[in-house]
Amino acid sequence: MRLVLVSGMSGSGKSVAIRLLEDIGYYCIDNLPSQFLTDVCAYLSANGHPEVAVSVDVRSEGPIAQLPGVLSVLRSFGYDVRMLFLTASTNALVQRFSETRRRHPLSRHLTVEGREPTLEESIAQERERLAPIDSLGHVIDTSDLPASTLRQWVRAFVDGPRSDLTLAFESFAFKNGIPVAADLVFDVRNLPNPHYDARLRPLTGLDAPVAAMLESLPEAGAMIDDIAGFITRWLPSYVQDARNYLTVAIGCTGGRHRSPYVVEQLARRFGGKERVLVRHRVLDR
Repeated sequence: MRLVLVSGMSGSGKSVAIRLLEDIGYYCIDNLPSQFLTDVCAYLSANGHPEVAVSVDVRSEGPIAQLPGVLSVLRSFGYDVRMLFLTASTNALVQRFSETRRRHPLSRHLTVEGREPTLEESIAQERERLAPIDSLGHVIDTSDLPASTLRQWVRAFVDGPRSDLTLAFESFAFKNGIPVAADLVFDVRNLPNPHYDARLRPLTGLDAPVAAMLESLPEAGAMIDDIAGFITRWLPSYVQDARNYLTVAIGCTGGRHRSPYVVEQLARRFGGKERVLVRHRVLDR
């Protein structure tokens, strides 16, 4: 059985992810206490449900810190267990709660100096409570992602075969900020920018003319070699650290030319060795 756990910050898009998984055939359970995961999975597996998705977050009863041990038990039973952790910046979460006019789920259960906490205080407390599990899963920063893009990325995450480690290459624009989910960040803004060529400006790093221009630059090839060498050198240590997911973010100024090109080149190099995901924060929008 394949089990996908969806966790993360309230307002970060967990409902979008669960609905997508339900639409593609997963048996979905929302807000299940982690101590029941083992029994529930055994029951569903025995009753013909090969793909199950469960949402586990701060609303769930029981200590969230039990989850790492539960996941180890489930994997020892032979289940293909994958965890997705969604997060977003505090500013983005505040804006979403303001737009939907919903209360934060912790606001009724917390007090700060004898009063109900502010939205910002509730978000800060939720981050603290989720800290023991935020490194267990594949983290996606949804701060500037439309729901349609998040659905694409969730589908790509679950469609791949089982692997000991998932390596995600993600291009982004520095002008929009560094993705909070990045494990490794590389800056390629020092490479010549196709934006200043009028013929290439409307195109992207996925288009052949831009790729040809960057491929002709010795410095671009050298930078890709160096980044690939760094990842190759240190990837085994991440595996030994029991990491199942590693996100490598490549940034340029606008996220349209240089960083997508470098991401595509790195994905080709590692595609035959690891399970690789490719994401473009600007282009995928």
